[in-house]
Amino acid sequence: MLPADHQSAQKIAFRIIQHFDKSYRWFSRITRGAQERFEKGLWQETVSASKERINVYEQSLSDAVADIYHDLSVHQQNDAFWHTMKQAYFSLLEGHPQFELAETFYNSVIGRIFQHRKIDNSVMFMLPSRCYLPGRDKEKVINFFDPRTTVAKMYDAIFHVYRFNIPFEDKQRDMQNLEIALRKRLSPSQLASVTAVEMLKPVFYRSKAAYVVGRICMPDETLPFVIALQTNAEQALFVDALLTDRKDLSIIFGFARSYFMADTLYPAEVAAFLQQLLPHKKHFELYMALGHFKHGKTVFYRNFLHHLEQSDDQFETAPGTRGLVMMVFHLPSYGVVFKIIKDEFAESKKITREHVKRCYKLVKMSDRVGRMADTHEYVNFRLPLARIAPALLDELHSTCASSIEITDDELIIKHLYIERRMTPLNLYLEQETDPARVRHAIDELGQCIKQIALANIFPGDMLHKNFGITRLGRVIFYDYDEICLMHERNFRELPQSEDPYAIDTLSVAPNDVFPEQFEHFIVGKKYLKELLKSLHGDLMTAEYWRKLQHIAGSGDVPNFTPYATKARLPRDNSTP
Repeated sequence: MLPADHQSAQKIAFRIIQHFDKSYRWFSRITRGAQERFEKGLWQETVSASKERINVYEQSLSDAVADIYHDLSVHQQNDAFWHTMKQAYFSLLEGHPQFELAETFYNSVIGRIFQHRKIDNSVMFMLPSRCYLPGRDKEKVINFFDPRTTVAKMYDAIFHVYRFNIPFEDKQRDMQNLEIALRKRLSPSQLASVTAVEMLKPVFYRSKAAYVVGRICMPDETLPFVIALQTNAEQALFVDALLTDRKDLSIIFGFARSYFMADTLYPAEVAAFLQQLLPHKKHFELYMALGHFKHGKTVFYRNFLHHLEQSDDQFETAPGTRGLVMMVFHLPSYGVVFKIIKDEFAESKKITREHVKRCYKLVKMSDRVGRMADTHEYVNFRLPLARIAPALLDELHSTCASSIEITDDELIIKHLYIERRMTPLNLYLEQETDPARVRHAIDELGQCIKQIALANIFPGDMLHKNFGITRLGRVIFYDYDEICLMHERNFRELPQSEDPYAIDTLSVAPNDVFPEQFEHFIVGKKYLKELLKSLHGDLMTAEYWRKLQHIAGSGDVPNFTPYATKARLPRDNSTP
């Protein structure tokens, strides 16, 4: 007979795994519905499902913690109780198909109970409980297709497995397009050398598209093999692209896009397969792309701790113009930035700390359309004090004192956001001398603003310092403290008058916006202003913004194809 405290620890451990399993069933139910929503064109339901699924984790966590408090006087338990409970939970993970996600859920429960102040591997899974060896469950997540047959027969076999409950717009055309596209990418000798064609069983759904994701294996190389599918206005299916370039795949799985709906019981095996396709992606990024953003945070933290052990550079203020709302710093050897809300804002910022948090949550819940960086929120995040540059520590004291705590050897940040690091667009434009690259960046800036607006987000502060540019040349917005929904702004024309002071007498409401003024502050230098106006002059007209406002408010969900137009397959002049 076990002692009462051991029995209680086992009971609570079992209760936590029950809550996790319930949470994963809820997550999976929403994910499985993606195919029907895609087939029926239920795009507003697609948006709602994405938001609901993001909320699943927090609701499940709250239910689990409330359950524990109901049955246990948590703060009367000693360390031995929590050690025992972890061991009991560990025994429940044996053979569990989502053991790694269940560990993160357990960590979240402990973190919530102790307000993230008991960061201790003896009571949490700071390190994974086991080393996952990819391949163990490979046959459960992969469909294998015979490469020894003809290309046409291979495609027939693929679409015999991946079936949809709607007709093709023109299946014969699509199969011919796919065969031609593959033969353009692979020479006859390469085709003859293919040893395997492996496709992930789950279809990847996002917004108005579906992706069948796999790879072509040859003796000397492995290529991504992704079939992108969409539907037309009559809800007939068509193949939009065949993607075999890792750059295209990297953008599809990018950090500025919404999470995929891809139903699987074996997320670790799926993530491992994707890692082989995208070796430059961090493992945590792939979990996040699958919608497991909480576990992605866990994997990030483990990766980050390992990097700290392997490096010796210091945390310092991030390059770029100082923000009025956020204090931003980085570790030069690591590819993220850390953002802390300042204690006080400049007079020009008529907002509060809670407003800033709501803005960041709004972006999390929105379709980021490849133009808004995903952010990850942490509380009581710990950094080694010896690694903090003195100048940074001074600046943190002067700008964010209420958000930090210093112990003998740690800097504890009570609340922060972590984002992927990019080159600030203003720095890029100052340093870039190639006119073609400058033109591309300015064009990207205009496209970025327009696409965010079509996603029903008014960016607010559109100074180019609030945008970054990725290594692939894509411009991404990352400053959210002044964003709002499009209907919350009134776009107006400036008065037509010969009086240069007429603007001073104009009655202006807090939500009034005058797009004609945008040219004066989005970019600074005259030649950049002229370039932006030549490429995207419509951004400087109230009429254009009202048009975007109407589209955003119509309920129609825009489709943002994440790959290049040249990758799209011909449709005999059919309308996408």
